[in-house]
Amino acid sequence: MWPPGPRGQPRRVAPTIMNDTLLTVENLKTYFFTERGVFKSVDDVSFTVPRGKTVGIVGESGSGKSVTALSILRLVSAPGKIVGGRVMVSCRGVLQYAPTGTVDLLTLEESEMRRFRGGKIAMIFQEPMTSLNPVFTIGDQIEEAVALHQKELNEAQRWEQVLEVLRLVRIPDPERAARSYPHELSGGMRQRAMIAIALGCRPEILIADEPTTALDVTVQAQVLELLRELRERLGMSLILITHDLGVVAEQADEVIVMYAGKIVEQGTVRQIFSHPRHPYTRALLEALPTFHTTGRLRTIPGSVPSLAALPRGCSFQERCDRVQQRCREEDPELMVMGEGQVARCFFPEL
Repeated sequence: MWPPGPRGQPRRVAPTIMNDTLLTVENLKTYFFTERGVFKSVDDVSFTVPRGKTVGIVGESGSGKSVTALSILRLVSAPGKIVGGRVMVSCRGVLQYAPTGTVDLLTLEESEMRRFRGGKIAMIFQEPMTSLNPVFTIGDQIEEAVALHQKELNEAQRWEQVLEVLRLVRIPDPERAARSYPHELSGGMRQRAMIAIALGCRPEILIADEPTTALDVTVQAQVLELLRELRERLGMSLILITHDLGVVAEQADEVIVMYAGKIVEQGTVRQIFSHPRHPYTRALLEALPTFHTTGRLRTIPGSVPSLAALPRGCSFQERCDRVQQRCREEDPELMVMGEGQVARCFFPEL
């Protein structure tokens, strides 16, 4: 995905649109304009999502993961605003855009965007109990999306599709679940219901934002296994947003590491976990417990800087054990470190 630099030297790069790419995000910028200043929550983020693959996005809270996902679907609300970039998506199956091959979602009218949102790209939001509407049944909430995107179906056909998708996510007794309200389901069943709503129209790209938050370990494993099976069965691409590196190691094909609104490293799972190049990625991995861990776990000193008052130079400088003077004066760009691996660092791990 990333072209090598001359004679193995790092080279600044940008994503390219390939034939097997469903989604290409280019130089995306989403800022929040507040009385305390401008928070650059997503600042010049670029990546691609290959067809049928899982891309994991990891980082601490406040790194810009969820805002990136919301920006793709144009769900950022005031005081947030998408101020730059492109979100190119394959428009196969959308006849209006078929001659062009791809379309920039950021240029569409809201009425046009609805054809892609939920139909082409769907999202599983955090916290099912707050994301689900408490006054409508699960079946009503699934049927709403089906009715919006598949107007040719009558009421009986829509209801059968509701039951079919509930069976797909392995909810026992789908008839009963469809007529239940969110508060009548357990946490694991609510999460499955959220997945069912997202899958109602068989999207090609599914964004899962912290899909295992607040679930116990057993239910987490079940939900993750379900997502993997659905991706393989339906041929979807999956964007998995999480702070859990263990989940990424098990589920993802490619990994994006974000810090302070920017991508600081990107590569395959094997590259990121066997040879992390950026000091932040290495620190995250060293903080993970292992079978051989004794004593206290390592922590990353300090905290993420305010996105409204980022330091000059590298945003990770105050927490980095490899910082040098150049890091305090210049902001590094993504550079090629190896075949398919890039990092935003002047002095990467060798």
